[in-house]
Amino acid sequence: MAHKRENDYFELLCRQVAHCTEAAGLLQAILADFDPAALQDQLASLHQVEHRADLVKHEMMEKLLHEFITPIEREDITALAQEIDNVTDNIEEVALRAYMYNISAVLPQAVRFGELVGRCCQALEEVVKEFRHFRKSPTLYQKIVAVNELEGEGDQLYTQAVRSLYTEAAEPAALLAWSALYDQLESCCDACEHVADIVETVVMKNS
Repeated sequence: MAHKRENDYFELLCRQVAHCTEAAGLLQAILADFDPAALQDQLASLHQVEHRADLVKHEMMEKLLHEFITPIEREDITALAQEIDNVTDNIEEVALRAYMYNISAVLPQAVRFGELVGRCCQALEEVVKEFRHFRKSPTLYQKIVAVNELEGEGDQLYTQAVRSLYTEAAEPAALLAWSALYDQLESCCDACEHVADIVETVVMKNS
């Protein structure tokens, strides 16, 4: 029975991160085939995913309130749940900023960034799925490194994308809007790395 309870926490984390991947897929589709007229409805769809992710997080917190035995330290479960939630929140914020800044067309670098965010979330999902086996997994560390490498790609893409705003002499309003959007897209990749870093720390603490 105790083993089943332990697995429940890992299953909840997997469910939570699956919503990150779902949200990233929606964002990728929004950026790849951008339609300002559809953006408000697409935002609503993204918010539904974010809400479902919140419900999983709340379920996990409720579980922690009523159980004393956990597979890893309670604060580590809480930190993971919060950081995974941040990934979904950051993804939703990209689309929200595009709406607030009344973006009419998407730049090519943003499409590439959307694809990268999708890859980051897929790689993170692989980390979280493998996490339940952290005491004996031969592949978990490599999966964590894969997330870190993708975040590094995000840093490089961010630098190139922001530089292009200045080299191509963007209008002041566009410069402001796109700088904010690129900041937020980079934050999505950073948030994925933060989750992977916590997983790595938990493994080190328990090895």
